[in-house]
Amino acid sequence: MDEEAGADAPKLPLPESFLDFLNDNGLDPSIYVASQSTPRYIRLKPGCNTELSEIEAEIEYKLEEVCWMPNFYYLPPDVRIASTKAYQNGKIYGIDAASGAAVFALDITPGDHVLDLCAAPGAKLCMILDLLGCSGSVTGVDVARHRLAAARTMVQKYNLGDHCRLFVANGSTFSLTPSRVESNHSSCNAEAEENPVIYNEWSPRRPWKERKRMAKARKDIASNNCSQIQEPELIFYGRHSGVVGLSKRDLFRNINDLELSQFGYDKVLVDAECTHDGSIKHIQKFEQWGWKTLSRRVLDAERTDELTVLQLKLLSNGFRLLKFGGSLVYSTCSLTVAQNEDVVKQFLSQYASAMLVEIEDATKWPCREAKIAKTLRFDPQTSSTSGLFVAKFTKLAA
Repeated sequence: MDEEAGADAPKLPLPESFLDFLNDNGLDPSIYVASQSTPRYIRLKPGCNTELSEIEAEIEYKLEEVCWMPNFYYLPPDVRIASTKAYQNGKIYGIDAASGAAVFALDITPGDHVLDLCAAPGAKLCMILDLLGCSGSVTGVDVARHRLAAARTMVQKYNLGDHCRLFVANGSTFSLTPSRVESNHSSCNAEAEENPVIYNEWSPRRPWKERKRMAKARKDIASNNCSQIQEPELIFYGRHSGVVGLSKRDLFRNINDLELSQFGYDKVLVDAECTHDGSIKHIQKFEQWGWKTLSRRVLDAERTDELTVLQLKLLSNGFRLLKFGGSLVYSTCSLTVAQNEDVVKQFLSQYASAMLVEIEDATKWPCREAKIAKTLRFDPQTSSTSGLFVAKFTKLAA
């Protein structure tokens, strides 16, 4: 750490155990000092540009446009937006510019069917839906029901739900296809069922029998300690998400890997669960939560080993659900090699049809190449953002 950084270090007194963790992973503790001046980022909902002056008057600050990320603005980290009308009315939402880069790397185009395999808490999901527009679909998956419910609230708040469906499910085993596949089989399957359950337009008020069934299913999951693979729970679907009019059998129909390669998702985002050590604001929270909690959640070697296994499973399953020629982006907000480059190396060694590709827009981004060519790293010192690792893959035809 240089002299200037050392002088600023008391702003975030890091425990010795965390400094050892950083040292073991070749990370410079001064990035946590740089985070003190890292701005806060917001995204302006497309179509709200004319209301920029009104938003600035409300927050009493002139928003600075992020030149390398469209519709992104930055403001001082101490400016609060949650109580503003612009936030409450769904015109702005908080999302780090580095996270926005991971979404832009997907190169989403109208008509794409997109899978967000770790969708909660929902900012990236909303951005994907914004970029998609009025065609295609987005499937959001997360293992934590309460977090995905928060994402559902966010999607509805920003009026982005028409082309979205959300499933509580384990991302490492989720295997449902985009709605375009089920629609090819819906008529024959519906005829084969004596009393098919057909999905009407979604309503927050679920029938009593369905609420009772789902409550029982959640209880069974808890009692089994999640040891068995459970059927995904559909907690939201939009009018144009491909669910309305389907039978339950069609929606939950699994298909083989060959069909997935032909009719799977066009784009997949795997923003994997990690230790969050690159999310500087997350680390800062441990000042209030207690550094012992940090040791349990971040520094525990057994947990880290479990996470890298999970990350590889998430990446592998996301790739399985990708169609030939499609794009997958893997990202984490960890700065450790073990959760990033090592996972990528292991994945590439197991999947001959996977190929790393250049992220074309990255030439304009304030990031640096990671330890594997074509992969990227953002951090407070280099990018004035939170830390993020990004890698992009395509699936080659066999």
